[in-house]
Formats: sequence, structure tokens, C-alpha cells
Amino acid sequence: MKRFDVIIIGSGPGGMAAAYGLAAKGKKVAVVEADLWGGTCPNRGCDPKKVLYGVVEARDNMIQLKERGFSSVPKINWNDLMTFKEKFTQPVPVEQKEGLIKAGIYTITGKAVFKDKHTISVDNVDYESENFILATGQRPAILDIPGKEYFGTSTDFLSMKTLPEKIAFVGGGYISLELANIANSCGSEVHLLHHNERPLKGFDEELTNDLLENLKDRGIHFHFNESAEVITKQGEQFEVVLTSQGTLSVDQVFCATGRIPNVEDLNLEKIGLDYTHKGIVVNDYLQTTVENIYALGDCLQKNKPKLTPVSSFEGSYLVKLLTEKEQNKIHYPALPTIIFSSPKLAQVGLTGKETLENNDYEIKDLDLSQWFTYKHINEPLVKAKIISEKATGLLVGATILGNEADQLINMFTLMINQKVTSSKVDDMIMLYPTVSSDLGYLY
Repeated sequence: MKRFDVIIIGSGPGGMAAAYGLAAKGKKVAVVEADLWGGTCPNRGCDPKKVLYGVVEARDNMIQLKERGFSSVPKINWNDLMTFKEKFTQPVPVEQKEGLIKAGIYTITGKAVFKDKHTISVDNVDYESENFILATGQRPAILDIPGKEYFGTSTDFLSMKTLPEKIAFVGGGYISLELANIANSCGSEVHLLHHNERPLKGFDEELTNDLLENLKDRGIHFHFNESAEVITKQGEQFEVVLTSQGTLSVDQVFCATGRIPNVEDLNLEKIGLDYTHKGIVVNDYLQTTVENIYALGDCLQKNKPKLTPVSSFEGSYLVKLLTEKEQNKIHYPALPTIIFSSPKLAQVGLTGKETLENNDYEIKDLDLSQWFTYKHINEPLVKAKIISEKATGLLVGATILGNEADQLINMFTLMINQKVTSSKVDDMIMLYPTVSSDLGYLY
């Protein structure tokens, strides 16, 4: 039986961060993967989505500058775009596995099942380890309704060879909004169903409403207080019966109503490891209810955003925990989040809802569309909500709606985590004209 210091189950970004870090510290490490090496993000998640969005973003910039340098705006060729995307995704599993092997990390392909708290079995071969790290990620949830077999998922969307003329997305989260925006920008008629009137609940309500209005103007049809009740196949199309008992006929229906942690079939019950439908239960050290087994990433039950960089952060934390004598609880910095839509919506720290009735904070609402940084590219919708602490003047939260939201929110994240005062910002000299050179006026 092969024995290791640490076996990691799952080869996504969090598992990889832990594997490489532990191996560099001299630990004997193995990684088990039952699906694609590299996990969801580079294969069928963040990376391929961003490739598609990159073309949408380029087209959006051309639309803004039509008759201001461009005489026309080209249509997006879906087949060419998907071919371009495949150049990124196709090599990933092989490259990820080869990278581990080159680093001296043992790779095991197959489904892991615990026999006891120190032993797993993969395809009837047993492996023993002092410690385990569960990094099994999550998968799309599917609404349990009649006709659910006709639902596509985000994975299916990101691998479509042809773009349907008419698409329905069920769900009001960031995945649904992002994919709906891509499909709409590429030429589909897009309908989005959400069971209440408030999609994107984690984001500032005012700026979310501004985003939704902009997406409506672009042609996306929003159906609030509606969901799919029944799906039937009618020839080459699908008929969706709505909560209101109306119907919608489309060429494809995608379910984006959340994701489910991959925790079943590991035999966790046998070894006494607790989990819920929301994920694996861990303490402040990412330790499960079995003392030698840890967990990270999207398979956790946690209130932190389930994002790729958060998983990697947790992987790096476990490297320190398992190799250094000093053991501190995990401490998360301020975590930025973003929706890659048209335009982008990003935020970090406190939001307007959290501070509206608190006199300790000052909220500054800004329309930036007439600022030169944005006006010179004719960007029509750019807004910021800046929240600072009255007593110290420190930035504690920001929400940005605009094409450069990702760049600005990264800078605001740095400022919050490093407690950078507005006077320190004023002392800095940034390249002009750029989004960075506006910081002193924003904060």
C-alpha cells in the first residue's frame, strides 16, 4: 500500500495550491481526481467564460465608439469564438496533471472512497495518509420539476457548438446573468426567469437595478416572480410552463439556480465526518469533524464567497498549518466579487444596505459618466458607491458599475486591506489619464 503525508482529493485551484505548497515543503503528496485535472475553473468555469466575455467586452467598446471612429460594429461569430475558447480549455487537463508529476506529486485518477480516517480506496487500490484535504468542489444544481432532463447547465452552455436562436435561463444569480449577457451579445433572444423581484441579492440594490435596466435596453427579457414549472419537448423546441401559467417556447433552457457541493459517495458518514446540503462542516482551521481531515474551497459550508482565489487562499493557508509550528485561525481579508456583465458590477467590503441606517459611515454616490476617464470612450453607464468610516476616514466598502469596475475594485480591495487613508492616496502619483489617477477624487 502506498503511503503519503497528505492526500488531496480534488485538483481544482485550491487543491493545486495546497499540493504544490506542501510538496515544496518536503511533504509526500498525492492528488486524486475523478474528473478533469485542474477542476471547474480552467476547464468549464471562470476561464472559458472569460474568453467568451472578452469578445463581448471588445464589441461593447466598439458600440460605444460607433460613429466616433468606427463606422460599423461586427457581429460575433459563435463558431470562431468557441474554436478560440478550445485553444485554452483543451490542453488544460493534460497540462495540469503533467505539472503535478513534474513537481514530484503522485497523481491518482478515479473516485476516492474512505475506508477509514487514514485510508482511501480508488478503483480497488488502497492508499494511506497521515492527513487528507478534501477539495472536491461543487456542481450545478438542477430544479426538480417535470422535464428537468431537458435542462442544460453552465457546462453545456460553455461547450455549445452552435448558438440557439432563443434561450431561457432559470435563476437570478451571477452565473445566469453572465451567460445571459454573453448569449444576448452574440445574437440570441434571451429570457431570464427569477422566482422573485430581487436578483443578485448579494450586490448593492441600486446599482443592481441600474445594471438590470441596461441589460433590458440591450434586449434581455427579464421575467421576475416567475420560474419554470414544467418543461416539455415540442419538436425541436422546448415549451416552458411558467409560475403564472404562461408559456415560453425556446430552443434551449439552462438551469442556473445554484450549485451543490460534491460530498456524496466519499463514504464520509462511515468515518464520522459531518456535512450538510450546503457543504462540509469545518472549524476556524479548516479542520473537519475528523481531526486529520481538512477541507477547502467550494465544497465547504461557509459564508465566504465560493470563488477561485478564495479556494487558492485556503489551500495556501493549509500549507502553513500543516508545515509550520505556529497555528493561527484562518483570517480572510476583504474579498472582492464581480459580475462580468455589460457593464461589470463589482464590490468589496460593506454595501449600501449594510450601512444605510448606520451613522458611523458616510456613503458617497457618484455618477462618473462625465469624467474624462470614461467620457473619452463614450461610456454611458459608470457609477460608484463609496463607503467610508466617519471616525477614521478609512474606506470600508465600494461598489462599482462600469467597464473598468474590475480594475477599480482591485485597488479599493488593496486600500481596505491595507487601511490606506485618503491622505495617503493624495500623496501618490498615478499615470494619467487612467482609472488609478481618479482615486483621489473617488475617496
